[in-house]
Amino acid sequence: MSDGRLYDGFLPGRHQIDAYGNGGFRFADMSHRGSILALPSGIRAWPIGSVAELSDEVLEPIFAEAEEIELLLLGTGVDVAAIPGAFRERFREAKIGLDVMQTGAAARTYNILLAENRKVAAALIAVP
Repeated sequence: MSDGRLYDGFLPGRHQIDAYGNGGFRFADMSHRGSILALPSGIRAWPIGSVAELSDEVLEPIFAEAEEIELLLLGTGVDVAAIPGAFRERFREAKIGLDVMQTGAAARTYNILLAENRKVAAALIAVP
């Protein structure tokens, strides 16, 4: 992992987001190009570039850890975007709070809640 890339797109453990922008993120002395999921199990690459690409498949890793997540911060990129009602309902059914905001705000809020040892996760769409 010394080359700054995630091994198999996954880094175990909970890590603060050190920086975002330029199409990616920095965390745990590494960088990743593209969107990420910061889950209780670790940070993983997330194959999505916009809210329009949301699907059951790309959300599945979040729901797989639903028992460990009270709140998901969804960073929608540079602008806040509406989330389809069907996805909102799925989060309600899983008893996961959903807060939608710009990626930068989501990353900052995630860091604060993580430092407070809250059951938080973040789905962050990379910004230019």
